[in-house]
Amino acid sequence: MLRYRYRVYPDTVQQAAIARLFGCVRVAFNDALALRKTHYAETCTHLSSRVVSAALTASKRTPEREWLNEVSCIPLQQAVRDLDTAYKNFFSSVTGKGSRVSPPRFRKKSSSGSARFTTSARYSLRQVNTGKALLTLPKIGELHLAYFRVVPAAPTSVTLIREADGRYYASFVVDPDPSTMIASTSTDEAERTAGLDLGLTDFAAITYSDGTRAKFPAPRFYRKAQRKLAWAQRELSRRVKGSRNRAKSRVKVARVHAKIRDDRQDFTRKIAVPLARENQTVAVETLNIKGLARIRLAKSIHDAGWGAFIHDLTHAGEKYGCAIIGISQWEPTSQTCSVWGIKTGRKAPDSRAWTCPECGARLDRDYNAALNFMLAAGLVESLNDCGGNIRLRLAEAILEETVTTQLMDAV
Repeated sequence: MLRYRYRVYPDTVQQAAIARLFGCVRVAFNDALALRKTHYAETCTHLSSRVVSAALTASKRTPEREWLNEVSCIPLQQAVRDLDTAYKNFFSSVTGKGSRVSPPRFRKKSSSGSARFTTSARYSLRQVNTGKALLTLPKIGELHLAYFRVVPAAPTSVTLIREADGRYYASFVVDPDPSTMIASTSTDEAERTAGLDLGLTDFAAITYSDGTRAKFPAPRFYRKAQRKLAWAQRELSRRVKGSRNRAKSRVKVARVHAKIRDDRQDFTRKIAVPLARENQTVAVETLNIKGLARIRLAKSIHDAGWGAFIHDLTHAGEKYGCAIIGISQWEPTSQTCSVWGIKTGRKAPDSRAWTCPECGARLDRDYNAALNFMLAAGLVESLNDCGGNIRLRLAEAILEETVTTQLMDAV
């Protein structure tokens, strides 16, 4: 299952219709949640989604909720299904399955919202020309889309989204045919593989089985935007609650956050997509990001966006046929010499290069770890085929690279 997201440009009338749709979806969700909570408090049993859906249909015939008929019924029923899914996830987390989640809560009015249409809503997507398409939704009309990527198959659903910064999007869910999936385009006749090490000073250090390697300095988008974000948040705190000026200031804060998110997403995808497209296998460490976010480096870890990068890399691997192998975080990759496999003990966090006491090789900390990921993933045969000294060439610390990294740490 793949998701394709496009920018939507509704006019003033359509924006009012979308706002009405989002309000109805919120009310349907809250009514369904209130019904389930009341029924459980009285009988200690849970209502099925079928009963809740029937209750929603019946409420539309009452004078209090007859205005729900002004919008399509499909997003309202999908809101009831979302509530049922939320309860299932909560009950699974209580029993120890999956990540821990809280029970469903009532939705409140906000500047953002979403509504999902399934194929039963009979929506249509029509490409007008290069870069433009029309999405027809019931009781909303034709919406103009920035359409620069063609959907590879008929979408199974479309979700209309309004972000907090005022931008609108359409997100299509597609189940493409596996035979149409793009294969990786390695430049080598043999299968090229890669090892990837994530960090804070350098966002990623990558070693390839063909003897090449690359580093990407950490962009630190959030820290660069901190002053602008602080200014916008101070302005928001001075506004009177409920006023129009406060709503305008809230949009300014949302735009700063959106700019940070968009820049980070663009950066991570420009690394993840070529990495998956040009390699057959990528070995990467499985990090406990939630645990790391509790230490004193939490802001820097969140700013790095490791989780989003792994998510993008995984999806790119599925699209281009690249296998993503996760290596345990407890593997001593930073403590082991990748040339001779000798464990030399812990290294200081600020030690970017070190010398192996056994073989005397001067190793780069990040490249050495990335190479050890390849060895732990069983990709060592590809390395041996490229020559006896391939490991040393991939892991050694070059003086110019070491000095550059130290200067970045000082900044």
